[in-house]
This record gives sequence, C-alpha cells and structure tokens, in this order.
Amino acid sequence: MSLLALDRVEVRMGSQPILRSISLAVPERGIVAVLGRNGVGKTTMMRAISGVYRCAGGSIRFAGAPIANLPSHEIFARGVCQAPEGRQLFADMTVAENLRAGALRLSDGKFAAEAERIYALFPVLAERRRQKAGSLSGGEQQMLCIGRALMGGPKILLLDEPSLGLAPLVVRRILALVDEIRRAGTAILLVEQNARAALAVADHAYIMEGGRIALDGPARALINDPRVQAAYLGGAVDQPKDETRQK
Repeated sequence: MSLLALDRVEVRMGSQPILRSISLAVPERGIVAVLGRNGVGKTTMMRAISGVYRCAGGSIRFAGAPIANLPSHEIFARGVCQAPEGRQLFADMTVAENLRAGALRLSDGKFAAEAERIYALFPVLAERRRQKAGSLSGGEQQMLCIGRALMGGPKILLLDEPSLGLAPLVVRRILALVDEIRRAGTAILLVEQNARAALAVADHAYIMEGGRIALDGPARALINDPRVQAAYLGGAVDQPKDETRQK
C-alpha cells in the first residue's frame, strides 16, 4: 500500500479546470518527483494534498485513510507537512523562532529535542539560530524552510521547488539532504522544474503537462527517455535504460 495515493484528482478554479484526473503514488520512505514547466499545476496539486485547495473530484488517501478536503490542520496532524514554494519564512523572526512556528503542538522540552535534531541535519542553522531569517542566504533560507516543515514530525514531506533561485552547488547540497531525510524515514514528494537534479535523487518521477500526468516511470528510465531529454534535459544522458509508461 502506498503511503500517499492520488486517484483521478480534479481541482478547479471557478469553472476553469487546473488538475485533470491526476493519479500518482508515493511509497513509504520513497522519493517521488513531479516535473513540469511553470503553470502546469504542480503547486496546485501540492496545495490540494495539504488541504489549501479543495478537490472537485477524485480521492487522496494517506496511510490508507481519505484526506481530500479535510482542514489543513487535520492533514498536518496526520503527518503531511509542506515546505512551500518561495520558502514563506517569517523574515523578522529568528531561525529558532521560525522552527518554533513549525512545532506549535510540541512542549518546550520536545521542541528543544526536535530543534537539536534539525540543527544536526543543518549545522549552518545552528550557527545562525539567533539570526533573523530575512538576513540568511537563499540556500540557508531553503534549509530553514525544510527544517521548519520537519519540526512537525512528518511521515511525508511535500517539497515544492527547493532549487528555485539557488546556485548549482547549493542545489546539490539541498538535494543531498533530501536523500538524508528519506534515509531517516520520511517519504518525500518533490516538485521541481530542475529535472536533471530531481531525477538524480528520485526513485520514481511523473511529468505533468496541462494539468495532467503525461508520462511516468523510474527516475533512471526517464533520464534516458528521448521525450524527457528533448523537453527537459537539453540532450542525451548516458544512463541505463528501463521502461516508462505513457499516459
């Protein structure tokens, strides 16, 4: 059984369809990437999963239970936490205060223990714990955004465009941490425009076009798929080839 499963999910804004029969699955301890250009519905999908947007059709199940259209705080309490696109930190609050904002349900003692776990994962945040979030570099802000989401103790992390606006070396560091988070037991649904970086870390990937899933398969297979190479990778990549599914 998948930890997270979307089955023919539909989302509309007024009469305009944004997501059109989206189906995908994330296994426990898996990293699943969703790739696509701006405006294809990736962030809308993430917001539907986390309860920000209502589903007009289909189902979303988490750990076997339906969660579509539940209030966001209930979905969060079940173990679904999001690190949003654009980071959305509290710029005038310190690193420690931002982490506290992600752990409002924890007692002071449990907060301190969880914060130390995050500082161990992101040592630079430990050095900056009394520094205001708005004064951090872009990469440090992204680490804080992820750390704040992890303070909720998620079973799955919804990670929306973590490479946005970051230098290549910083992107590699962030995605290496994504794999480390998975090894610690948290599944990850990763939305990315940087297809090459996402496919390097993901187990399985889906390609979105026009609010639909156009293609999916093992990440290593998609790296070698001519359609993906032409549209997202800028040429051939020398990797082993497997089968992919056309939707």
